[in-house]
Amino acid sequence: MAKQEKTNAVRTLERFKIPYTLRDYTASGAVSGVDVAAALGEDPARAFKTLVTVGKSKSHYVFMIPVAEELDLKKAAAACGEKNVEMIRSKELLPLTGYVHGGCSPVGMKKPFPTFIHMTAQGFDTILFSAGRIGLQLECPLAGLQRVIPVTCADLTA
Repeated sequence: MAKQEKTNAVRTLERFKIPYTLRDYTASGAVSGVDVAAALGEDPARAFKTLVTVGKSKSHYVFMIPVAEELDLKKAAAACGEKNVEMIRSKELLPLTGYVHGGCSPVGMKKPFPTFIHMTAQGFDTILFSAGRIGLQLECPLAGLQRVIPVTCADLTA
């Protein structure tokens, strides 16, 4: 693999001395999370997509769920103590997080947001999530991710 420029997510994990593996799927042309998992030869249950929402209070929340699953907005709202949450508009993602749609990492955002991950993440030695750029995934233990950002496990899928 050619030398990659480091993303904010990678730099953040390195700053915290979290062991990780950078997984490149650029050549595969994969777009959906399920396709990304397949391109990497991984179980889609172990690959998590990062979704950014806004609550009724106007606070923002990050949810990480398995790529083949759908976020249950009622469960998400309950997890973060909001009356309801909704997905932010795609055009709001870059100015809010510093990341683009399809390359949004929970690590290294412009500012930290309360982050929740589907409880199934606890059942894997390592999980995969965006490295902050389309074509790159990070693989690390959930405990490592939790050392970098506060991540709460919850039931989040429909």
